[in-house]
Amino acid sequence: MSDPGHGVERVADSIWSVPAPFSLVGMHIGTRMTVVRLSNGSLLLHSPVPMSETLMAEINALGPVRHIVCPNVFHHLYAAAAVAAFPDAILHGPPALRAKRKDLAFGAELSETPHPDWGGDFELLTIAGCWIRETVFYHPATRTLIACDLVENFHGSPHAPTRLYLKLQGLYGVVGFGRLLRFLYRDRRSARVSIDRLLQWPFERLVLAHGEVLTDDARESVRRGMAWL
Repeated sequence: MSDPGHGVERVADSIWSVPAPFSLVGMHIGTRMTVVRLSNGSLLLHSPVPMSETLMAEINALGPVRHIVCPNVFHHLYAAAAVAAFPDAILHGPPALRAKRKDLAFGAELSETPHPDWGGDFELLTIAGCWIRETVFYHPATRTLIACDLVENFHGSPHAPTRLYLKLQGLYGVVGFGRLLRFLYRDRRSARVSIDRLLQWPFERLVLAHGEVLTDDARESVRRGMAWL
């Protein structure tokens, strides 16, 4: 099936990304949703973005949405809108987010145990020792890793304050995790074990939330980007 519109960008077979504007404390860092067609033909939305009628039509053209995933405690701002747009979908989130967002009707707890609908599609890993509490998704069929805040990948920015911010973070033109946010890793030894487990997957590309999708040699980029840990 060909891509149905301009908002949805093809990444690999059965995987699409949807970039969207997003600002945090005035910095233009953007965000991204990943859409995956599962082996049963239904769709999973990873880290939802704002839903316009045009985007909803594009997604519906790919298949029926059955799962919406908030992969960590930060990427939940547009979950309610996604649930409203696709009311037949199950909302997944980590325990800490379910406690934080009691207004959201979570139907399943996100952990390293896949939901039965997509147990054959993904391998999952929760990054230990970090307040972000993210579970990353590995799609073996396409050797694609799907994450939000594992690393960032900015080639630049047209917004001068954001360029300065990226330079201060050590992220301007460099794949990595911002040095000003590394305090979020409270137990670095446990986190290092998780990253080493992650690097055992032979992923070739990485769909991330902030910056450009990594399409070449993604595993080595993540290895270098997380070497500080």
